[in-house]
Amino acid sequence: QVQLVESGGGLVQAGGSLRLSCAASGLSFSKYVMGWFRQAPGKEREFVAAIMWNSDMTDYGDSVKGRFTISRDNAKNTVYLQMNSLKPDDTGVYYCAGDSRWPLTSSYYWGQGTQVIVSS
Repeated sequence: QVQLVESGGGLVQAGGSLRLSCAASGLSFSKYVMGWFRQAPGKEREFVAAIMWNSDMTDYGDSVKGRFTISRDNAKNTVYLQMNSLKPDDTGVYYCAGDSRWPLTSSYYWGQGTQVIVSS
């Protein structure tokens, strides 16, 4: 079965950094577009970032451009999200996502989520 397992969430002060990781199993990782979505309390799920099969293309939501960086290591079946200059508005549950098509407007596979809380 396919599993996407996130880690690295936690509590951080505004201006700080976190790195999220997502370990994938049960799929041909190098053939899948991978990405991240998030959902803040009382808000709809929001696109954060996506990365192409061989890292040829990346895409970011407008609210995180210049602050977040997505990367992947196909040898380790892992995708990362480096988050810098964090703001309280970045608070939410972050979900790892995987699908076979670009762009990643939605996703077929989802992780369980990891909580990120940014204090002011």
